[in-house]
Amino acid sequence: MIILSCKNIHKSYGTDIILNDINLNLNEGEKVGLIGPNGAGKSTLFKIITGQLEEDLGNLFIDKNKSIGYLSQHLSLESSNSIYDEMLTVFRELLKLEKKLSTLENIMNQPYNDNNKKQYDKAIKDYTTYTEIYNNKGGYTYKAEIGKVLSGLGFNQDDYDKNISILSGGQKTRIALCKLLLVKPQILLLDEPTNHLDLDAIEWLEDYLKMYKGTVLIISHDRYFLDAITSKTLELINGHINSYNGNYTQYIDLKKKNYDTQLKAYNLQQTEIKRQEEIIKRFKSFNREKSIKAAESRQKALDKIERIEQPDKEQKIDHIIFETQIKSGNDVLHIENLSKKFNKVLFQNLDLDIKRGERTAIIGENGRGKTTLFKIIMDKLKADSGTCSIGKNVFIGYYDQEQSNLNLNKTVLDEVWDDFPELTTTEIRSYLAAFLFQNDDILKKVSDLSGGEKCRINLLKLMLSKSNFLLLDEPTNHLDIMSREALEDALFNYDGTVLVISHDRYFLNKVINKIYELTENGANEYLGNYSYYIEKKENPLRFKKDNSELSEKTKTQINNEKKKKREIKKLEKEQKLKIQNLEDSISNIENLILKLQDDLCREDIYSDPQKSETINKMLIEKQSKLDSLYEKWEKLM
Repeated sequence: MIILSCKNIHKSYGTDIILNDINLNLNEGEKVGLIGPNGAGKSTLFKIITGQLEEDLGNLFIDKNKSIGYLSQHLSLESSNSIYDEMLTVFRELLKLEKKLSTLENIMNQPYNDNNKKQYDKAIKDYTTYTEIYNNKGGYTYKAEIGKVLSGLGFNQDDYDKNISILSGGQKTRIALCKLLLVKPQILLLDEPTNHLDLDAIEWLEDYLKMYKGTVLIISHDRYFLDAITSKTLELINGHINSYNGNYTQYIDLKKKNYDTQLKAYNLQQTEIKRQEEIIKRFKSFNREKSIKAAESRQKALDKIERIEQPDKEQKIDHIIFETQIKSGNDVLHIENLSKKFNKVLFQNLDLDIKRGERTAIIGENGRGKTTLFKIIMDKLKADSGTCSIGKNVFIGYYDQEQSNLNLNKTVLDEVWDDFPELTTTEIRSYLAAFLFQNDDILKKVSDLSGGEKCRINLLKLMLSKSNFLLLDEPTNHLDIMSREALEDALFNYDGTVLVISHDRYFLNKVINKIYELTENGANEYLGNYSYYIEKKENPLRFKKDNSELSEKTKTQINNEKKKKREIKKLEKEQKLKIQNLEDSISNIENLILKLQDDLCREDIYSDPQKSETINKMLIEKQSKLDSLYEKWEKLM
């Protein structure tokens, strides 16, 4: 049953069209992901659904019997309550019932006599009624529910009395999410709910939403999160929505297939339209009554063709290439017996070793001191004890999740150029364009940029620094999915060393080959990506057998495996060559077909039946050959 529907929704700001002909339907109980590039209008759509903004055109339907809850990405919860008292505001009705029940208990505890019989009997009757209401509304379980949600999202009992006004922005957002989950609206809209959560809290939220009985619509760039929860994906791009049945990974596969099919159909139609337009143009040029009528007839037929729209293509960062100017020594970072505390111990007895070429992640609960560790590595903060030494010829490039290294008063152009004055105007503009800063965008003040745009500036500066040791603190926060994938590819091909703090599990799986889990008493090392880390934690003995078998392989077995890999590479190379040759043949035949079609339009050909028949036969033969080549090409692809 449809409980929320948008039909032909439009929204503009001046000449900027944000939403253009938005159509979507949400069914009861669905878990749906809403994805798209930064600035596509996802948050705008949420604000229209929740009534914070009004659409310019279109119709919005929401089942009047369904309540809506909305978690904004930039929520600022202002309250003078403690954390626990703020949670209690969700249950005002139950608290009133508790007071009524307490008053009735006092009446019933008074000595019984004939004078108060009427009042006593009414109290018993009311107490029975209110107790049933209290029970049905969860009166005996709401305190446990508060504890469960607060604990799941990273708050312990020591935090309950903390005043909300002293909390950080991220903590306030988590408190707002706690309240929203306790309210349990029937339609839940979540805008980047994982942004301020550590890994444990993200996994808890995943499990909670999987079991959630209501309808959930999630804006998120966390691909792992979307895969775990959603069964439908809405892509908001170029102002309208494309719908795909499946989670994020399934959407990627379906989108590629749809895009290839639509692009092929679009290109074929465009080729045919161009051919017809050329024929019409030539017929008109003959300037004879017969040819002019033929041109008009073809034009009418052309005008009736239902035009295929060019498929949407996302604008993405091009050419992120991290390069090193100088090769570092093999020992990049050595940490021994390091400790640091502020009001509490962040970590102690910490040992780390990072070698050249490793892509290592540091994970751990929020507040464990991961960013503090980075500041110690960069010598911006002193450790309480222990040693931290940087290797020979190591040059650090740092990505700050808070973007605090940007000058808010500078323009985009000056922010980059002032750090790299040796670059020419053309080079700077070219780099900025590759990172999606074009035309007047480069003259914007940094203070006016979105979080994602500031991230892109810092990534560009990091790329231009050509450092050989990258310290990345939550590099995927605020980046859209396309930008995340571009960053992942760049880091995967980087010849330097990477140390990263991240809660992005998809990123950790794709890029990282070693993980340190930071604890109060040091760090646990895992020689693999995030999936390996999870498997190892759940079953510590799982990979031991595999490792022992690996060490017992004979020299012959190892050589055979190497030979097999060489054969696979050879086959892959042959496959690529076949595809290239086929594509060249297809291109040649398509050009020949176009020439033959043009020949048919020449007066000396179409007026000669014999010549016309010969060319037609050649056309049929070449078209058949082209179809055969396309079949072979599709099989190889």
